[in-house]
Amino acid sequence: MRLDKYLKVTRIIKRRTVANELCDAGKVSVSGKICRASYDVKVGDILELTLGDNIMKIEVLKVNEYCKKEDAKDMYKVLN
Repeated sequence: MRLDKYLKVTRIIKRRTVANELCDAGKVSVSGKICRASYDVKVGDILELTLGDNIMKIEVLKVNEYCKKEDAKDMYKVLN
């Protein structure tokens, strides 16, 4: 699944276009490398999002195309 879509499906970012803009601005990295929105997310990846002054580290636990709002938290684990 694409990185921007994963951020939207898991509800980390509310809109896919915003997730895409974050990736284009270089504010999203996977395992230390800045990645584009088209990056293919895999289980075990460590995502780092820079949102303002905050840095959010997330470990990918599941990759599902669709999920309910209640199940979205099961797809990732916040590391910091």
